Amino acid sequence: MKEVLYLEQIEQAEALLKPQRIEVLRHLAEPRTCTEVAALLGQTPQRVYYHVKRLVEAGLVQQVSERKVRGIHEGIYQAGARSYWLSPRLVGRIGLHRAQDELNLGYLLDLVEEVQADIAALDRTAPELPSIGVSGEIHVPPERRQEFLSDLQTTLQNLFTRYGGTEGDAFKLAVACYPKGDDRD
Repeated sequence: MKEVLYLEQIEQAEALLKPQRIEVLRHLAEPRTCTEVAALLGQTPQRVYYHVKRLVEAGLVQQVSERKVRGIHEGIYQAGARSYWLSPRLVGRIGLHRAQDELNLGYLLDLVEEVQADIAALDRTAPELPSIGVSGEIHVPPERRQEFLSDLQTTLQNLFTRYGGTEGDAFKLAVACYPKGDDRD
């Protein structure tokens, strides 16, 4: 089972985004038959099989084995990933092209889409994927906002200059700085 399955085809999204299929998918975190999932959901095995078949066709679920029960072959299925990400490219860009101004929120949204696609494309079976994620909150008075952004840009530029050679492993550094919205429940 993959960690993340990045969905870039509209057919995959259509197969996934049905409440009953999401419930079936959740119960396939562990290998199970349609009969077992049906019992957990209080549905008929035929109804569950219909949804499982669509999920298999979309590449979201895999048949991992098969067993014979009373002369009938019964498939054992498992979800293809622990998490499913929908590519923003499923809808595509609506409106203007990529924002060029690094201080523009549109530029940040483009950057987040790029990071999401990059992470989804990583080979998670590789023995070592050195990475780091840092998150924090900084409070900056309005009169020092430009000073803060300038300091951040200078610090990052110094890192790019210091480690910007052509030898060694390539890493991508993406930093997002945005105003914090209201707390969500």
